[in-house]
Amino acid sequence: MALISPSRRVRRTMFSDGVEAAGVKAYTVYNHMLLPTVFESVQDDYHHLKEAVQVWDVACERQVELRGPDAARLMQMLTPRDLRGMLPGRCFYVPIVDETGGMLNDPVAVKLAEDRWWISIADSDLMLWVKGIANGYRLDVLIDEPDVSPLAIQGPKADDLMARVFGDAVRDIRFFRFGMFDFQGRSLAVARSGYSKQGGFEIYVDGADIGMPLWNALFEAGRDLDVRAGCPNLIERVEGGLLSYGNDMTDDNTPHECGLGRFCDTQTAIGCIGRDALLRVAKEGPTKQVRALELDGGPVPPCDRVWDIEANGKRVGQVTSAAYSPDFKTNVAIGMVRMTHWDSGTEVQVRTTDGMRDAVVREDFWL
Repeated sequence: MALISPSRRVRRTMFSDGVEAAGVKAYTVYNHMLLPTVFESVQDDYHHLKEAVQVWDVACERQVELRGPDAARLMQMLTPRDLRGMLPGRCFYVPIVDETGGMLNDPVAVKLAEDRWWISIADSDLMLWVKGIANGYRLDVLIDEPDVSPLAIQGPKADDLMARVFGDAVRDIRFFRFGMFDFQGRSLAVARSGYSKQGGFEIYVDGADIGMPLWNALFEAGRDLDVRAGCPNLIERVEGGLLSYGNDMTDDNTPHECGLGRFCDTQTAIGCIGRDALLRVAKEGPTKQVRALELDGGPVPPCDRVWDIEANGKRVGQVTSAAYSPDFKTNVAIGMVRMTHWDSGTEVQVRTTDGMRDAVVREDFWL
């Protein structure tokens, strides 16, 4: 595959010097910014993630900051999740929908104060939508992209590494909560969250001047823990059923189709722009939904385009992410499957780029 040419339009991050020194082998582009995808190999990175601890440059998860008297009102307009009971210091996974109920993003909302929020976004230009809503409704709120870049610490030894840098109190952070911790005189938000099923933290690094000092401190503290630079891992992500916006869901899909109905309080999320559309969806139910699939045969090729799911010669869905799992010794996949064929155990065929594969729909994902 051809290389990506560097330019100012593809932004470096505050951690890029460290990523390059660690021997990054591949990138993708995410929110107009570099996101590492491979260091040793996808398989080696996968095994290490499950055994030790990794430091991930996920600065590409940009923040959309809402600040002002109408910040909370605007945040509720964006999502069908009821945020009225959300207190400062909490992180909520929030589907963001348009007026049709289609998914625009699936970020983490970080409530810093009643009048100040960060939306830690997946790959889309969500800030343009947020600004349009705020201006259209004449809300008293400032919207900006602050100089805040997440650094993820993931893996079974993440607690030990973080305690060495931030103190033992970091171990007490509960899942999807955050606390403020000091690093070299700077107060940083540290959340127990991350884009893996191995456990860990995300540090919201506020200010580019402190990015590399923190990166270096983590590697110095974790030498005996076998700390390495890492990145979101395709194999582990699919095993865990962690959806990727733009891959596994788009604005053509509702939260219910994506299996995110549990994050929709459509009856009580008063003010949400897509509420009326989602009320209809909730009443009628989805006609297709995300499912785990297991594909027969040898390791599948890279899934860089939609693979049709077929049954009796008719299209009944699509696979959007797939990989061979060394731990489970099978091909694992995420697909969107019609209700006629989404039951566990249903046998289908998947038209991959190297030919047709037999497949079966699973009840659950692997992790």
